[in-house]
Amino acid sequence: MSLNEPQVPPTPPPAQPPSEAPAPAEVPAEAAASVPAPAAAPSPEQPPAAPSAAPQPYPAQAHPAPSYPAQPYPGQPYAGQPYPGQPYAGPPQPGYPGGAYPGMPYAAPWPPADVLRSPRGLAVAVCALLGVAAAVNLGSAAISGYVFTLMNRVSADPADVAAGTLDRSDVMTAVAGSLQALIMLATAVVFIIWFHRVRVNGEIMRPDAFVQKRGWAIGGWFVPIGNLFLPFRIAKQTWTASTQLGPDGSFREVSAAPLNAWWALWASSLVLDRVFSLMYKRADTPEALRDASAVGTVNDLVTVAAAVLAIVFVRKLTAMQTAKAEQGPYAAV
Repeated sequence: MSLNEPQVPPTPPPAQPPSEAPAPAEVPAEAAASVPAPAAAPSPEQPPAAPSAAPQPYPAQAHPAPSYPAQPYPGQPYAGQPYPGQPYAGPPQPGYPGGAYPGMPYAAPWPPADVLRSPRGLAVAVCALLGVAAAVNLGSAAISGYVFTLMNRVSADPADVAAGTLDRSDVMTAVAGSLQALIMLATAVVFIIWFHRVRVNGEIMRPDAFVQKRGWAIGGWFVPIGNLFLPFRIAKQTWTASTQLGPDGSFREVSAAPLNAWWALWASSLVLDRVFSLMYKRADTPEALRDASAVGTVNDLVTVAAAVLAIVFVRKLTAMQTAKAEQGPYAAV
């Protein structure tokens, strides 16, 4: 065909004679049940229902969701991280797990650790107060000796002693007793604070050296009868915990003679003080007052010796803890 010839639409093919429609295929029962039934034709009385609108997709957000920068959550500090206001005191104490607790996805935080606190300042204050207490008790012993001599004179010849002399001895005894009570109270308060501090330090240095809890370092002094042995037991354990080990890790024993001597005299002074108080309250004759003054003199002298040995004990234990804190648990030699 040439390009110049007019283009005529193609002739349609001849019509095919109608043939028989093929028989519909049999549909299985299960498939037939799933095929929806044809909708019923609307009746002439009812108008045709409006076609339902096709579901429209939700409009896209006009602005994308803001992205928040990653912020670190303030988690609990770990063993190597100091707690606020409390420096970390070295490796974690034994008895705590190093990782997560069973069934927990995160590692458990370490509890706050104790820290060593120097007892040297308190030791200086305790030694100063013990020195003043020794001086006051020494003066009280002198007054008790004077009353003892005076009562001997009254027993021998009542007219030989003037009434003013007796009144003066009573005033001196009352003043000495008041000074003893005041200095004993001040010394006891500072000493117990120092005693509790060295007890806590000893537990940090060697936790296995103690049987009682640290609260007994304070409460043990106020238990009747128990104050004769409970503080001594705690002091003994603190002495052991404050002792440095040998260079090879072997246990070194430091003589506890200052501790033992101090406690023996201190317990004796407590017993003598109770005896003196009972005898003085019941003294209604010059002879009874003389005997009470004799016991009071002995009690004061024993208290002076106990105060001196207490100074030795405080200085020695403080020096032991200072050396162990500065040099470590092992001695150089």
